[in-house]
Amino acid sequence: MRLPLLAGILTLATSLVVGGMGLSQTTDGVTSLRGVPVDETPAPERVFQQETHRFNREYRQQPPLIPHSIDQYQIDKHANQCLSCHDWTNAGDRGAPTLSMTHYLDREGNELDHIAGTRWFCNQCHVPQANAPELVGNTFEPSANR
Repeated sequence: MRLPLLAGILTLATSLVVGGMGLSQTTDGVTSLRGVPVDETPAPERVFQQETHRFNREYRQQPPLIPHSIDQYQIDKHANQCLSCHDWTNAGDRGAPTLSMTHYLDREGNELDHIAGTRWFCNQCHVPQANAPELVGNTFEPSANR
């Protein structure tokens, strides 16, 4: 009694696997998120170059954009290479803008001699500037009181 039942289960499993393999080979009408068939390699997207002039801020309190590449910068819990130029102790020698004093305040508002831990990861607020097209429609109007 067990043998016919086992044979039936194996037959069913085999037919499901073979049928599934046949279905997986057909990609008619299936496209990737980039709009090309899944079995084709999409063309690489255009790379937008870093802009070196400073962009204007569009609203009060907007964090400044970064006018240089940060691709090779180490910013993690052990090191922050931004501080090698922008910390108040180095900025004058390097000709770089200094950090705002708000970066040296802890959560209670106490002034520190070093950057606050809450401001350690610069790229949470500051991003490299690039003249790239908008990804989605945007009707933003800059503030008149920048």
